[in-house]
Amino acid sequence: MSTTERPRILVVGGGYVGLYAARRILKKMRYGEATVTVVDPRSYMTYQPFLPEAAAGSISPRHVVVPLRRVLPKAEVLTGRVTTIDQDRKVATIAPLVGEAYELPFDYLVVALGAVSRTFPIPGLAEQGIGMKGIEESIGLRNHVLEQLDKADSTTDEEIRRKALTFVFIGGGFAGAETIGEVEDMARDAAKYYRSVSREDMRFILVDAADKILPEVGPKLGQYGKEHLEGRGVEIYLSTSMESCVDGHVVLKNGLEVDSNTIVWTAGVKPNPALARFGLPLGPRGHVDTAPTLQVQGTDYIWAAGDNAQVPDLASRKAGNENAWTPPNAQHALRQAKVLGDNVISGMRGFPQKEYSHANKGAVAGLGLHKGVAMIVMGKMKIKVKGRLAWYMHRGYHGLAMPTWNRKIRIFADWTLSMFLKREVVSLGAIESPREEFYEAAKPAPVAVAAVKTEEKAKAS
Repeated sequence: MSTTERPRILVVGGGYVGLYAARRILKKMRYGEATVTVVDPRSYMTYQPFLPEAAAGSISPRHVVVPLRRVLPKAEVLTGRVTTIDQDRKVATIAPLVGEAYELPFDYLVVALGAVSRTFPIPGLAEQGIGMKGIEESIGLRNHVLEQLDKADSTTDEEIRRKALTFVFIGGGFAGAETIGEVEDMARDAAKYYRSVSREDMRFILVDAADKILPEVGPKLGQYGKEHLEGRGVEIYLSTSMESCVDGHVVLKNGLEVDSNTIVWTAGVKPNPALARFGLPLGPRGHVDTAPTLQVQGTDYIWAAGDNAQVPDLASRKAGNENAWTPPNAQHALRQAKVLGDNVISGMRGFPQKEYSHANKGAVAGLGLHKGVAMIVMGKMKIKVKGRLAWYMHRGYHGLAMPTWNRKIRIFADWTLSMFLKREVVSLGAIESPREEFYEAAKPAPVAVAAVKTEEKAKAS
């Protein structure tokens, strides 16, 4: 850690907003003007829009993450959590991965903790559910799905096969629709290599409490996405929810009951609950309440943006929607991070703050290989695109939005190679417990242990 007497800018969270804000601050800052410290439990940033493709094997998981120390060489990067913030003393308490917690003084604070999965007290969900918020979950889902095909292919028990080949996805927004589209594609490809497993043996189910899927792209494209997935054999149940999933027995509110080893939860997100311990003003849903300048209400040295912030949508409010807030997506996070970084520098130098205003440019979503939907907003005109062209637009937008040229090039290289090479369908399930095989080889054999105990008893007598 730095022992310098320079002012410290503490960035809490190394996700999309934290990374880009820190980069912007370091770029605009004069040499020696301040110390930038980034604190996050992980030493890398995950580009979440690519998690479905990583789960399907279209992109290498390593290329979806950006190492913080590599892209922020002039910043302090601390691997740990900020547990509390004392605003009166301007001190944060850091809980490192190992060792005792310690206090870290700061002069300016950026809150970029992001969001976590929004869950409900559904019996069995904590034990059976699989999230899609991190690269670890994406890799785990891929290995898990392929393992289910292995299980089904290696048994003649119909009940075990049925449970292994039933895949339930809860949530029909971007994350849910994109993930089920990509995973269904992968499973369809993988089934070609199994003797006793075919796509017809599998059952994919998508559930959402709303009356439509993909609300972000509008009703018409959402309906197209629904019909497209149904055409691929995906069962979609709307205006319903999951009541329980104890031991994999899924019970929906509409009366449907199925047994499944795979329950993927993508039913929205909520602000990081750690915000409640920071003493900041929060909105009704737990977001940090900010002014249009991204400054936290009532402060002049704290800023917040992204999924954990309640940012006024000035463009929508000018159009007459008085209570509009910017939606939690990568489009706003990127632009907010740049304005936030500029405002931190301005605040440090005593200059006026700039308000964040950005009109929605649309949304894109991929539904598997060569399939997607896109809505492009140009002024008052909305252009709706579907199919292969929308899929290219989805990949193009997110490929260019990926931080650093290093990762951009690797992502596009993955896509280029996949045009000529078949998709990898190998499961690396053992990666979740890599020491198990060594432990089995190294532990004393039961016979040897028994012999030692017998010998010890003989000596004692």
